[in-house]
Amino acid sequence: MYPDNLRYSQEHEWVRIESEGVAVVGITFFAQDQLGDVVFLDLPEVGTKVQQFQKLGEIESVKTVSDLFCPVSGEVLAINDEAVQNPEIVNKEPYGDGWLIKVSLQDPSELSKLMDSRQYQEMLSRPQRGH
Repeated sequence: MYPDNLRYSQEHEWVRIESEGVAVVGITFFAQDQLGDVVFLDLPEVGTKVQQFQKLGEIESVKTVSDLFCPVSGEVLAINDEAVQNPEIVNKEPYGDGWLIKVSLQDPSELSKLMDSRQYQEMLSRPQRGH
């Protein structure tokens, strides 16, 4: 449910290093499950500079509108047009075709500030304060 080849943020985004310096970003199974049916994505334009842990856009579900945060810094290389046109794909395939953006990885050392699969699952198993 939480692939080992990804790194995870406390805000429930994931990142996968696809090729030299290209990071793919999406939301976790937990995030899409909590949101419910995703109906709209507001993603940055190609060329936008994003910063680690800063807002990159919004995701809207039948329940709520939530901010999306970027797990790494860099420049947006691509957005997933398929997910923008058919946001329900984020629910169906959060780690596959439901990815959100691709970013040129500015600083690979930022990955060390993210959790691996085991750490992320441990975080999820702890009681949530304020929720």
